Amino acid sequence: MSSTAKFLAKRLDREDGVGTNKKPIPFNKQDYESLKRECLEKNTLFCDPTFPADSESLGYKELGPNSSKAKGVEWKRPKELWPNAQFIVDGANRTDICQGKLGDCWLLAAIASLTLNHNVLERVVPPDQSFSDGYAGIFHFQFWQYGEWVDVVIDDRLPTKDGKLLFVHSAEHSEFWSALLEKAYAKVNGSYEALISGRATEGFEDFTGGIAEIYKLSKAPPDLFKIIQKALGLGSLLGCSIVATNANETEAVTSLKLVEGHAYSVTGAEEVHYHGGLVQLVRLRNPWGYKEWTGAWSDNSSKWNNVRPEEKAKLNYSAKDGEFWMAYSDFVQYFSRLEICNLTPDTLTSEEVRHWNYCQFDGTWKVGCTAGGCRKNKDTFSSNPQFVIKLEDVDDDPHDGKDGCTLLVGLMQKDRRKDKHIGRDLKSIGFYIYEVPDKYKGRSNVHLGSDVLLHEKSVANINDFTTRREISERYKLPPGEYVIIPCTFKPNLQGSFILRVFTEKKATASPMDVNITANIQKDRISDSDVDPSCKELFMQYAGNDSEVSVWELKQMLYNFVSKRTDIKSDGFSRETCRHIIDLLDKDGSGKLGLVEFHKLWMKIQRYLEITQNNSEIFKQRDTDKSGTMSSYEMRDAVKDAGFEVNGKVLQVIISHYANKQQAVDFDSFVGCLINLEMRFKTFQLFDKNTGKVELDILQWLCLTLN
Repeated sequence: MSSTAKFLAKRLDREDGVGTNKKPIPFNKQDYESLKRECLEKNTLFCDPTFPADSESLGYKELGPNSSKAKGVEWKRPKELWPNAQFIVDGANRTDICQGKLGDCWLLAAIASLTLNHNVLERVVPPDQSFSDGYAGIFHFQFWQYGEWVDVVIDDRLPTKDGKLLFVHSAEHSEFWSALLEKAYAKVNGSYEALISGRATEGFEDFTGGIAEIYKLSKAPPDLFKIIQKALGLGSLLGCSIVATNANETEAVTSLKLVEGHAYSVTGAEEVHYHGGLVQLVRLRNPWGYKEWTGAWSDNSSKWNNVRPEEKAKLNYSAKDGEFWMAYSDFVQYFSRLEICNLTPDTLTSEEVRHWNYCQFDGTWKVGCTAGGCRKNKDTFSSNPQFVIKLEDVDDDPHDGKDGCTLLVGLMQKDRRKDKHIGRDLKSIGFYIYEVPDKYKGRSNVHLGSDVLLHEKSVANINDFTTRREISERYKLPPGEYVIIPCTFKPNLQGSFILRVFTEKKATASPMDVNITANIQKDRISDSDVDPSCKELFMQYAGNDSEVSVWELKQMLYNFVSKRTDIKSDGFSRETCRHIIDLLDKDGSGKLGLVEFHKLWMKIQRYLEITQNNSEIFKQRDTDKSGTMSSYEMRDAVKDAGFEVNGKVLQVIISHYANKQQAVDFDSFVGCLINLEMRFKTFQLFDKNTGKVELDILQWLCLTLN
């Protein structure tokens, strides 16, 4: 199935609610219920063929087949390790997540935070799974992946060494939900090794579908402690980390037993009475399950002796489980970054709890078409995808005392971890926000060109393009209409992305692109209208039947373009010549008569030289006089010929008609316009004034195979 067909099919699925948490997409097309039922009927334990229990699933380099870390690894089911194995013991909690020999502390910090909200946890870890009733060696988990929820099936064979789990494990040795969750997430990303290194926000988002905000603690806002408290109260997921002082010493331990380059989860924020005043405390958890802070307010700190007994009991400060309290003032001093994932997401800084308004869009940067790069690339920048948002109402009770419309914009590039094993790096991404010019306001059926984007200043943008999986930023703008342009820093970088926009008050948003239309000229010509020179040319190639066949037309067009030095062409293909005849052949002979040939000749002259506005089409786009036009010029060139096409159709056109250098020669340009005209006319034949056509299988095959 072509990528275009898959795209169209997915759009139909989304209209039916497929891809939501309540209706997730089976990952790898594996249906949990049917696979489990099959295993129970056959009395066998499930073995997952798509994520086998071998070195391929472990990794590709550090955990590759020939690596020292992969040697001696045995895959065992929980019941082989612990006869009384259980999925969850006494409810899932933070102590169920202890790090193993894999650098995925960022993921474990996210899982630990997940346990603080059991409603959210059950969206990721479906209940009613166990090693007793209906056990068949199969489990499933659900993750948010780039705009849609997927249901991931795994078998319960886990990597071990010396009879112990190699990676994440629970402090309760008979409990295995966290190890199985880690395996399911490794499957989604291609291998366990793909999980090495990351930020907790990535896990937060994949567990909730929320959007993350990042605070640099060296520039913490004055009310950040209150923001943390409110976020925890709303069930938001929080993580923090310390930037390593030496890049060669990640996970170095400081004198106060904090770990650099390591992800912690923030699990609490409270105020306690101390010497007649209030002290702000935050609770952190090291996913290792040990190595705790030893400074003020740590487990053995004498400061606890001066706290009211009921407060000490409430805070449970002395457990040796990797979790510890510290003063908020020390937190912002010793830690570098705080990450908050808004769940619904909810406003964290307003006095009232309310939901954000939410919009989500999929998009692609297509080389030679929609991968225009940043604004510095003046010739291509306007070709990037565009999305319009209309902000109408200002925020209620603005936190900063300034009127305006709050919006949170997140741009995420897809398949980051899945492509790590082939050495594909993240792209440097960013976005710009422009105010829509007055003449275009109220419309989404336009595509802003360089005449607007290169002459107007953006009202907001990302300060620095970055190679992170997602960049997000909070803005406050006056009411109005704005266009958001996501892009890579460099042009011609292929990729897919998801753009998410959250606004405090209700807003409308949509892709900003032209409607698909055609203004096809009707050529009414009789025998007497045929130009003598055209008739002479026709007779040179017409056979004894006084008509031009596909092969005769191919030869004639080749001779025409080969004599011209101002255009490049490698000759018209048989397919293009057949399309020409299909379009112009009125009597069904499969050939062109004189009048039909004359119509073709008029089209070619028009495509080459003159548009409806009496300016050149092909040659005016050939700015470097190379005899070809840039593929980025195709949108305007096709428009000059009477066709309006949106970004998705344009991508199909470029992939079919541009060469490896992203250039379009003359024969490809003519072939494109002929094909477009034929497609539009065919659609109009079947359209019953509804904008849609319905075909049976016979009609479909006859049309598509033609």
